[in-house]
Amino acid sequence: MSEFKLPTEQVELPSKGLVYPETNPLSSGIVEMKYMTAKEEDILTNQNYINKGTVLDKLLESLVVSEGVKVKDLVVGDKNAILIAARILGYGKDYEFEYKGEPASVDLSTLEPKILDESLFTPGTNEFEFTLPKSGNVIKYKLLTGHDEDKINREIDGLKKINKNASPDLSTRLKYLITSINGNSESKFIREFVDNYLLAMDSRALREHIRNTQPDIDMNVTLDSGEEVAVPININFFWPDY
Repeated sequence: MSEFKLPTEQVELPSKGLVYPETNPLSSGIVEMKYMTAKEEDILTNQNYINKGTVLDKLLESLVVSEGVKVKDLVVGDKNAILIAARILGYGKDYEFEYKGEPASVDLSTLEPKILDESLFTPGTNEFEFTLPKSGNVIKYKLLTGHDEDKINREIDGLKKINKNASPDLSTRLKYLITSINGNSESKFIREFVDNYLLAMDSRALREHIRNTQPDIDMNVTLDSGEEVAVPININFFWPDY
């Protein structure tokens, strides 16, 4: 039925494409997406995808039409922008949720990318430097991609199978996020450092630094009451009739 042509929209990435190699189409800073159809609604209700935790990746893979773009290559902040665009293209810009037991709503199209300090970026390179304030160690880190998230989740699941009471989420994530310490990029060295020598106050400072500087969508909105809140992404985001 070639006479039917689906409309598409271009989505600007919060990173502006600066963290991707020139050879990656994401380096353009723009992703083209099509409007959601019944096919994508089938994906959203696929119980197998839901159980595996892959449903949103499958959805985005179906919606992104830019040639050569791989959803797993997206850094987290850019993926958030794509998810919001997918929600708008599927069910509209108005998103209703509950806050303190009261109904609230937000126009998702008004959400803007966080202000990006481009001086921190070397185009085509996903690596950044930060000096830990307490110990003075100089670390390099990267913004996590979908590939990294998959590895992290597999490792965490494996650790929890060995010890059901284990809670290794934070330390495991840091082991993948940090790429070198004082110039040493050996995985074994980084893992030992995170487990035994990374001070809690340095860990917190690093996470705060990344939260403040990484490209992402600003999810803070002001409600009619005048109160500022972060838009909650819950089950109604992609399942509004739930």
